[in-house]
Amino acid sequence: MFTGIDEVDWASLRHAYGSAGDVPGLLRGLASADPVERETALDGMYGAVHHQGDVYDSTLACVPFLLALVASGEVADRSGIVELLVSIGTESANREDVVGGGLRARARVGVRAGAEVFVRLAGDADPSVRRAAPGALVLFLDEPVRVLGLLRERCTLERDDGVLNALTESLGLFVRRHPGHAAGALDLLTAQSTAPHAPGLRLAALGQLAQCAPDRLPPDLVAVAVGLLRERSARRSTGRDGVGCPHSDTLARRLRRLRPSDEEGSQLLRTLHRGLGDRLGERTALLKGQLTSPDAVDRCNAVWMSAGLFREWRADWAEPVALIGAQLATDEGRLRDAAVSVLEDLFGLAAPAADDLAALVTSRPDLWTRRRQRGAPTLGGPLKALARSGDSRATPVLAEVLAGPLVPDDLGRVIGHLGPAAAPLASALRRRLGEVVPDSAGTFERAVPLLSALTALGDGEAVPEVLRLLRGLPLRLRLRDAVVESAVRALDAFGRGAASVVTPVLRELLETEYAAVAAGALWSVAGDASAVLPVLTGELADGKPGRRAAATALARLGPEAGGALPGLRRMVRAEDLWERVSAACAVWRISGDGELAAPVLRTAWTENPYTRRTVTACLAALGPAGAPLHDLVRAELAARRRHLASTSGGYGSQDVLDDERLVRACREVLGAG
Repeated sequence: MFTGIDEVDWASLRHAYGSAGDVPGLLRGLASADPVERETALDGMYGAVHHQGDVYDSTLACVPFLLALVASGEVADRSGIVELLVSIGTESANREDVVGGGLRARARVGVRAGAEVFVRLAGDADPSVRRAAPGALVLFLDEPVRVLGLLRERCTLERDDGVLNALTESLGLFVRRHPGHAAGALDLLTAQSTAPHAPGLRLAALGQLAQCAPDRLPPDLVAVAVGLLRERSARRSTGRDGVGCPHSDTLARRLRRLRPSDEEGSQLLRTLHRGLGDRLGERTALLKGQLTSPDAVDRCNAVWMSAGLFREWRADWAEPVALIGAQLATDEGRLRDAAVSVLEDLFGLAAPAADDLAALVTSRPDLWTRRRQRGAPTLGGPLKALARSGDSRATPVLAEVLAGPLVPDDLGRVIGHLGPAAAPLASALRRRLGEVVPDSAGTFERAVPLLSALTALGDGEAVPEVLRLLRGLPLRLRLRDAVVESAVRALDAFGRGAASVVTPVLRELLETEYAAVAAGALWSVAGDASAVLPVLTGELADGKPGRRAAATALARLGPEAGGALPGLRRMVRAEDLWERVSAACAVWRISGDGELAAPVLRTAWTENPYTRRTVTACLAALGPAGAPLHDLVRAELAARRRHLASTSGGYGSQDVLDDERLVRACREVLGAG
């Protein structure tokens, strides 16, 4: 297996962390008799030699040895090595890399050169190896007729359900890669989608047909799929497969811990959903069928699957959201936690589940906050989801949390979603802001959320607390900029009623690095263009960190900012996209010059969806004058996919919230809101 390994000058090769001198040890570790050492070695390969999917010269040097490892019947856990080879050899999305003979293209050539090994592995004694081999056959063996024959043969001989599902997935891949030879593969998939095949295999075949040949799907697809899901669940063992290497904590093992308890079932339905694409009626009906399954594992899979559906598509999700809310009453902790996690990221769209959230919050005070090893706690998921949905029943509970010894770090960011219902919390928020010690390590974590909440409430009575904080901030404070800017934005929002005390503080800040944001606030508080225009114009100079903030503030001044137009017109040609957008909005609002601004904003809208809310805010301020870009707004409202169309989010994801706000803004621009 390792013949010639010591002849390679590994020290001169590179991986993600520098010299590849440690790679021979990783390769030998893959062949170890110790399962912990094998998994640690595979972890190291993904972490360094194939870091985040990258290919290095050391990766190329590894390919022959990886092929030798999977060909050896003496090596355990070879399926993981096959998966690594598939990832290394997969075509690059970057055409220049493929055409130009880059490392990724060379890696693919190297894996293809050893493709015969995958032919043997397709009939290996180890089922996990047989599961990994078919996809590699389709990807790397450039003999489509032979490949289809091998897949057909294995479908006939195979008895392991997991391997059969992998073969079915490979048939779909074969159709997409070799459309000229697709007929035989489609016939196989069509046959597999019907009785007497097992329900799991039939679901797998339906998922592939949905992607490759939707005309071959049964007319009653949803009813068939839901029936197969429930039949499969009735047959499925209730036990979970153990995870190897119980004492290791490698990346590979951590990833496996995050997988669904029925990963195969999750994948089967995810594939079917993906194949249905924008057929949202069928997808919604299928999701409802999953969420009403008698099997808790099926419902848990459905909850996690729904998150990607909600993030990607605009539709009436009230029924599935209500069904997700119904999972909160379950005794299954994993299912309940999944439902809470999804509802947290839906914000206002979680309203149909509000009754279930409120019931959980009321019955489980222990879930109001979530403890951390260090620092303040955070809000617990159920309470956070209830508040983010805008439900007033969160207000008294948040008041109790505010009265506690430690304020959760994220409480202030949640309160704004309650709107007027959060008004009773204002006095407690002011009190807690007044307790923040400006010269302390935790000032940022404690002050910014509170300032955010008071700003959302427009609480003018908080001016003394905000000024106290501003005056007391030490220069050396970590993240001081964020605290100052949050405080200034608070004064911008509600300082007009206390202009006599706020104005001097803001004028002092005009001489600092916060000049742009302070000038914008001073305009809101005092309305004195002569005081802020010179400052904001000066901030437009190249290299000034406050250029965007200055342009945004100048836009608010409108025609009174005419003196800044030369600088703004230069900024419209800036290299930075966001600076161009801010300047174009300001030019249009100040001068009415849509001829210069509209093409810039149209290009930004198309190239970077994240700019759309900024552009829409500009159009709303322009009123009828923004008509040259109203076609973009109408197209946005007609689109079914969300403007960011994210299929995967993470902790604190706001994709849905941002998109819903964009939709509302578009309606307001067109006078439909």
